[in-house]
Amino acid sequence: MRILGINALFHDPAAALVIDGRTVAAAEEERFTRRKHGKRPVPFAAWELPEKAAAWCLRRAGLRPQDLDAVAYSYDPGLARPASSMGLDDPWDHLRQSYAREAPGFLRAALPGLDPAVVRFVPHHMAHAASSAFGAPDAGDSSVLVLDGRGERASHLAARRVGDRLEPLYAQELPHSLGLVYEELTDHLGFLRSSDEFKVMALASHGTPRMLPELRRHVCPTGDGGFRATAVPWHDLCAPRGADEPWTQDHADVAASAQAVLEETLLDLVRWLHGKTHHSVLTLAGGVALNCVANSRIAREGPFSRVWVQPAAGDAGTALGGALLLAAGQGDDPQPMPGADLGRDWSDAELGAWLKTAAVPFDRPPDIAATVAEVLADNGIVAWFQGRSEYGPRALGHRSLLAHPGHAGNLERLNDVKGREQFRPVAPMVLADRAPEIFDGPLPSPYMLFVHDVAENWRERIPAVVHVDGTARIQTVDPDAEPLVARMLGAFERLTGLPVVVNTSLNTAGRPMVDDPRDALECFGSSPVDLLAIGPYAVRRGDLFRGSGGRAA
Repeated sequence: MRILGINALFHDPAAALVIDGRTVAAAEEERFTRRKHGKRPVPFAAWELPEKAAAWCLRRAGLRPQDLDAVAYSYDPGLARPASSMGLDDPWDHLRQSYAREAPGFLRAALPGLDPAVVRFVPHHMAHAASSAFGAPDAGDSSVLVLDGRGERASHLAARRVGDRLEPLYAQELPHSLGLVYEELTDHLGFLRSSDEFKVMALASHGTPRMLPELRRHVCPTGDGGFRATAVPWHDLCAPRGADEPWTQDHADVAASAQAVLEETLLDLVRWLHGKTHHSVLTLAGGVALNCVANSRIAREGPFSRVWVQPAAGDAGTALGGALLLAAGQGDDPQPMPGADLGRDWSDAELGAWLKTAAVPFDRPPDIAATVAEVLADNGIVAWFQGRSEYGPRALGHRSLLAHPGHAGNLERLNDVKGREQFRPVAPMVLADRAPEIFDGPLPSPYMLFVHDVAENWRERIPAVVHVDGTARIQTVDPDAEPLVARMLGAFERLTGLPVVVNTSLNTAGRPMVDDPRDALECFGSSPVDLLAIGPYAVRRGDLFRGSGGRAA
């Protein structure tokens, strides 16, 4: 079966292609259009489709729209109810339902030749669940928990995987939503809702949860697999923050309190689910599953022996999940994700042609990994552009900014380069076999979806990647999966004695992660970065601004 998955209705529009149960390609529309999150999650934008991402997925496999056996659209308007009947203040939500019902026709227009009869509506939270339950390696029969802002009529799904089937166990109906509560706080704190929730998580580490008793009156588990989460009086807890105003201790404390009540509620849901299934493996999806602090507490204190989180846990991941769910339903064996590197890539010759066209000076060193290690050891910043781009919000060694972790000032330096708030941490990448001596937490951790305590004797050695609470959101690197990154890490350790490198996403504030060579050159040219390592080629800032001519590979 050749199945194209589409996420479009709310935010993070994306497409994914699954052939005979195997994930071939997946990409988010923002990487093509350069609009962060693809669009805003408002009803008036619900008609917009991931046209460019879908067309690229088909090109990657050499398919035409008419070659598809099915298209999975990760929302089922037949399950929806009027927003007012669900307690939601969203008077234009009916537009979403209208646009969703017309999705087959919209898709035919976007993908000429597509038969609209092959479009199938997949319940939103079932698509989330399938992205995790089927995407996880070696999961087998397992439990799955989905939490986000909202789907058709719920904000949560607890289910279990049995063979190639997903069995729903409980869904929390709206208006109760942990995701919407966190979004409301994001807005109250002056950040962009449905976009900047991760900033609230980072700010929480600077506060104390002194408002937790009050929050428990509005957000709490109900003991039956569900929860209450609505109508939090944020204005009573602290004054709102303007987008350009500095944050105060009250703002940090309310963030810490919200983080704490979220973690408490999640632990109750996880324990309830384990009591129903008695599985050893839990998989997580939905936007709330991008909260790596909460994930770590679930792994540490929850009853499951293994926790796996979908790297594209937000709505983008439902494109993949919808396709995998249809594949399983049609008798294909859904295969685990091969990794998060499911997007575009370019051959060495193509990259060289890009550089020549841009008329930038470049060279091809004997080993780009060794060259990068030398620049990093000399405290340079490197833009790293290698292989296929990542699916999901994390830079995982394909579109990254790299730096030396041993200089504390590199945290401020990188935040200045990216134009973002100084309270936000940067992450370390480390070889998988070296991680246990430095970081305490779930291992391996290839997708930066957990936080780890940094060993006391390492905190002063790698201060740039240690958050204010003594933790780090790590990426472990398997040399078999990422040989080039592993070689760079090994070369850096030989030069510095440190087996860790700073890794943050290759973008600037408010912009999607770099995806194609043009994006890389634009980011490099406008940011104080010392080296662009693009495929096997090195573009050096000093050469670029001396105006020397391009050098052929």
